[in-house]
Amino acid sequence: MATYTPMIQQYLRVKADYQDAFLFFRLGDFYEMFFEDAIRASQLLEITLTSREGGGEERIPMCGVPYHSAPNYIEQLVEKGYKVAICEQTEDPKQAKGVVRREVVQLITPGTMMEGRGLSEKENNYIASITMFDERNYGFAYNDLSTGESKVTLLSGGFDEVLNELAISGSKEVVIQSTLHKELQKKIKDRTNATLSFEDDESMKDSYRHLLAELNQDRLKTTVTRLVNYLYRTQKRNLDHLQPVSTYVINQFMKIDYFSKRNLELTETIRSKGKKGSLLWLLDETKTAMGGRLLKQWIDRPLIQKEEIERRHSLVETLIHHFFEREELREKLKEVYDLERLAGRVAFGNVNARDLLQLKRSLYQIPILKEMIGSLPNDEAKDLSDRLEPCEDLTDLLERAIKENPPLSVKEGNIINDGYNEELDRYRDASRNGKTWIAQLERQERDKTGIKSLKIGYNRIFGYYIEVTRANLHLLTEGQYERKQTLANAERFITPELKEKETLILQAEEKSVELEYSLFTEIREVVKEYIPRLQALAKTVSALDVLQCFATISETRHYVKPQFSSDRKIVVKDGRHPVVEKVMNAQEYVPNDCYMDREREVLLITGPNMSGKSTYMRQIALTAILAQIGCYVPAGEAVLPIFDQVFTRIGAADDLISGQSTFMVEMLEANNAIAHATQDSLILFDEIGRGTSTYDGMALAQAIIEYIHDRIGAKTLFSTHYHELTVLEEELDKVKNIHVSAIEQNGKVVFLHKIKEGAADKSYGIHVAQLAELPADLIRRANELLHAFEQKEEAIVPPVSHIKETRPEPVVVPAPVETINDAQLSFFDEAPVRKSEPALDSKDKKVINKLKELDILEMTPMQALNMLYDLHKKVKG
Repeated sequence: MATYTPMIQQYLRVKADYQDAFLFFRLGDFYEMFFEDAIRASQLLEITLTSREGGGEERIPMCGVPYHSAPNYIEQLVEKGYKVAICEQTEDPKQAKGVVRREVVQLITPGTMMEGRGLSEKENNYIASITMFDERNYGFAYNDLSTGESKVTLLSGGFDEVLNELAISGSKEVVIQSTLHKELQKKIKDRTNATLSFEDDESMKDSYRHLLAELNQDRLKTTVTRLVNYLYRTQKRNLDHLQPVSTYVINQFMKIDYFSKRNLELTETIRSKGKKGSLLWLLDETKTAMGGRLLKQWIDRPLIQKEEIERRHSLVETLIHHFFEREELREKLKEVYDLERLAGRVAFGNVNARDLLQLKRSLYQIPILKEMIGSLPNDEAKDLSDRLEPCEDLTDLLERAIKENPPLSVKEGNIINDGYNEELDRYRDASRNGKTWIAQLERQERDKTGIKSLKIGYNRIFGYYIEVTRANLHLLTEGQYERKQTLANAERFITPELKEKETLILQAEEKSVELEYSLFTEIREVVKEYIPRLQALAKTVSALDVLQCFATISETRHYVKPQFSSDRKIVVKDGRHPVVEKVMNAQEYVPNDCYMDREREVLLITGPNMSGKSTYMRQIALTAILAQIGCYVPAGEAVLPIFDQVFTRIGAADDLISGQSTFMVEMLEANNAIAHATQDSLILFDEIGRGTSTYDGMALAQAIIEYIHDRIGAKTLFSTHYHELTVLEEELDKVKNIHVSAIEQNGKVVFLHKIKEGAADKSYGIHVAQLAELPADLIRRANELLHAFEQKEEAIVPPVSHIKETRPEPVVVPAPVETINDAQLSFFDEAPVRKSEPALDSKDKKVINKLKELDILEMTPMQALNMLYDLHKKVKG
C-alpha cells in the first residue's frame, strides 16, 4: 500500500469493502476504475483500457466513463448480474487538506435497480432473502425496492420448496447468511440466474421496526430483518416507501411448482423464454404498469378460497354487462401512471418535476374512476370505489407549484409556477426587468452613438458588455466607456451602470435557481407524507385494472363464467386451449369436452402423435387456473372443483447443468407430483416412461397409474402410447379410456382433434413421419420393419401384471369416399378388423364367418360400411 500514491491508497481502502462490485471512483468529470476492475470493465463495456502511474514500479491498468453517461454503463453491468459501487467526492476540493474525501454513496445491484432499462414496467424487480433454521425449515422473504412491496413466509418442505418459491418470484438477487452450506448456494445458482449476496446482521434498526408490525413470529422477523438490513446497507439513504411486510402461506394459494409453471407456459414460453405465447401474453389487456405487475402475481398464485374467487367473478360479470362504462374506464386508466414506482422515487430522492406532473395527472383521474365504479350495481364495485382516495390536497399542491413543461434537472430552475412563492416572484421580476433594462439600454446607446451595430452581450467570464466593431470606434468619445476586452474585429466595454445592473440580474437568477430547488425539495417532502395513501391507491387501481382486463378478454374471446362443484366433478363442454385458440383462427380450433367425477378419476388418453393430446391436457389445467384467478374460462360450459395444486409432466428436456438426463428429469417431476398431490389436486402426465426400454417404461407407467388411483385419488389425465395399458379400464374402477380420433384416407392419416370415449387402435407414428416429409424409401422401409415387429410381437407377453394378452396392431379399414357420420365412424374406433386369425377372439370370429356368407363385392362402399356397422352392433352387443 505504501508504494502507491495517496489517491490510489484511498481507492484501495474503499475497494477493500466492495470486493464483489465494480468500484466507480469519481475523479473530476469521470468515474475511473483501476486494477482488475479496469481490465474486466473494459472487456464487458467495450471501452478503452489505459494505464497510469500509481506510485509503484509498474503502471496501473485504468479505464473510465464520463459521469454524465455513467447510468448507461452501470445498467449494462447490472443487467449482466454484476454490482456497481458508486464512490463520490464528499468534500469540497477547495477545503480539502490533501486527497479529497470520497465515500461509496450507493451500491447498485440486480435486485435494487430503481430506474433504467433493466426495470420492466410490467414486471416486479424482486430481491429475496433466505434464512436457514434447520435442514427442513427456512424463512423466505422478497421485496421490490422500486415499489416498496415486501412479503415473507416460512417453509417447512426442505430446500426444494425454497428453490420453488425462488423460481416463482423470479428474484434477480438472493441475500443469504454467509454460513449457508456451499451445496445449497450451488443449488441456487444452478436453478436461477440470481446474484448471490450476503448479510449476517439480524438486528432490526429502530427506524424500520414498524415494517415488522404485522409479523407475529421471531423467525419471520429474522428473515425480513436480514433483507431490510441489506437494503439499508447498500442504498445508504431513506427507505420511507417500504411498506409493512405482509405474510403469506403457500397453502393459501393453488400451488404450481416451477416445473408445472414452465410446462404450462403461464408467464413465459419454454422455447423463447419470452412473454409472447404464454397465458400472461394472452390475458394482458391491462392499461397501467402496476396492473400488469398484479396480473402476473395473480397468475403465479391462483386462489383456493371460493368466496374470494366468486367475488372477482362477480366484478368481472358486472363489467362485462356494462360495456360503455368499461370502455370509459379503460380510457381513464391509460392516464394513470405508475403510482407505486413514483412513490418509490419520491422516497428515494430521485424524483424530478416531470415525475410530479405524472403524479398530478394520475390523481386527476381518481375522482372520475371513483364515480364511475361507484355507479355500478355491484357491492364489490362500491367497495373498490370507497377505497379510491383522490388525495385532493396533494393534487392542488402540485397544480399550484409545478410548471407544465419543466426541465429534467431539478437544479436548473424554471420548475416552479409564478405566484407560488413571493420571494421567488421578486427574484424573477428583478431578473426579467433587468433584462428588459438591458434591451432598453442597447437601443439608447445605439441612438446616442449613432452606431447601429452596437450590441450588449453576455458571457460567463466577463459578464455583460457593450461591443463595438473596430470600424465604428471613431464614433465613440474619449472616456465614454471603460475598455474591458479587445477582440480581432471589435472592442468590448462596460459602464458602472451596466455593472451594477449585471450584479442585480445575476444575483437574482442565481438566488432564483437556488430557491426553486429548495422549494422543490420542500414539495417532495410533502409528497413523501402521502406515500402510504398513494400505495394503497395504487393497489386498488391495479386490482380494478386487472378485473377490467378479465372482463375484456372474457367478452372478446367468448369465455363463460365457471361454476364450482363441491363433489369434485369436472364438466367442461366445448373447452378450448386459450393460447392455441388465439394463435389459430378461432373457427379452425376444435373444441372438446371433459367429464370427470368420483367414478372417473383417471383419464387414460391414447391417440396419434400430433393429434392434440398434450393440448387437451394443458387446456384443462389452464381452464382451472383461469377460473381460480378470477377470470372466465374458454368453454361453452364449465363446472370445476377448486384444485389445491396442479402438477404437470409434459414434454422432454435434459437438465444439462445438473447433469440429469431426460428420463431422470421425468422421474423427478413424477415423484414431485406423487409425493405432494392430494385428492383435490390435478395431475397431467404426458408419455411417462418413454425415456427407457419399452417394458421398463410400460411397467413404470402402469405402477404410477395404480398408485395415483389407489392411494392419492387426484384427478389425473395420463396420455400414453402404450396401448397395452388401456386394459386398466377393466381392472381399475376409476380409470377410463379416451382417445383423440384420426382416420386414414388413401394411406394418409387425418387428425380430427376430437376427444372420444374408448381407446385408440394405433399411433400412426409412421404416418406422422410421412407428414414430416421424411424420404419415401425410409418410410417404405419403416412400414416393412413395423410389419416384421408386429409379427414377432405376437409371441411376447409383457411383464405387467394386468396385461393378459398381447395382440398385434390392428389394421384400420380405410374410410370410404362418401361422408361418414359420427356413429359410423365410431365403428373403426371400437371394432377394427383384425389382420390375423390367431389374434381374434370368439366374437371377432363370428364377424368374419358372417362376412364369408355375404357377397359384399357388389355393394357400394357406403352400403358395405352400414352393413358392417349393423353387424357389429348385433354381435358385439
